[in-house]
Amino acid sequence: VIMAGGGGTRFWPLSRQATPKQLLNLSGKELMVNEAIDRLSKTASNEDIFIVTNENQAVKMIKATKGRVNRNHILYEPSARNTAACVGYAAMEIIKKYGDGIMVITPSDAYIQNEAEFSRVLSVAVKAAEEKDALVTVGITPTFAATGYGYIKFKKSDEEVLKVVEFKEKPDAETAKKYVESGEYAWNSGMFIWKASTILKNFEEFLPGIYADLCKIGDAMKTDDEYNVIDKIYPKIESISIDYGIMEKSRDVYVVPGEFGWNDVGSFDMMGVLHKADENRSEERRVGKEC
Repeated sequence: VIMAGGGGTRFWPLSRQATPKQLLNLSGKELMVNEAIDRLSKTASNEDIFIVTNENQAVKMIKATKGRVNRNHILYEPSARNTAACVGYAAMEIIKKYGDGIMVITPSDAYIQNEAEFSRVLSVAVKAAEEKDALVTVGITPTFAATGYGYIKFKKSDEEVLKVVEFKEKPDAETAKKYVESGEYAWNSGMFIWKASTILKNFEEFLPGIYADLCKIGDAMKTDDEYNVIDKIYPKIESISIDYGIMEKSRDVYVVPGEFGWNDVGSFDMMGVLHKADENRSEERRVGKEC
């Protein structure tokens, strides 16, 4: 499941609400959402890939991903309600229409250099989610004391799948340095792996109001009233992230740290991971031409 409902604010003026970052070609190779699809297709069949996007972006998303993703697997949010609603909606869709299965949740706009290693780490996480019936996240082994990312503290072990102790907010520089030096932290990548049934149980326990709304939507699925119910219920769902709403509260969370050249390309000042700067250090000028 690819989360692709961003509002297009961080790369303005290239991106707009109707054409956000995920629908831009920032690497010079492909649209970011298509790069995400192609990476996941090495682990799962394209027939099993879903996208959750904003209603305003739906037409462009369908056109952009044609031939890669089943049109019926592109889910439209009538309004942006943060990542908990996005994940819950996708889980309910899968349970009601296709049956239970392992969900891999990824953002649409990350840059990953070593795709082979990414696929290997993802496979380890999928196996852990299946065997442990737990919530699993992919962490990023820190390469420097970043203050722009959240951190995940874990219990040190020789195993690849590590028990999460707690999630930490974006730290100041001194705290970030301590995190990295301890060897007990990973960056929070926003990638999650779990059974659809497992995450819905966690919604029921930790976000009962959202769970009740999701059940109303689920009851209407595969009926003539499905989209009317979604339009009515979805805008009223509590707006909260999956991190705050569930991950930080659950007692059964694991992390698989990985090193595969990951970067959350969040703004023009991070474009150096995709392009070498010119003599004026102007990555954005070339990006504008490529887009």
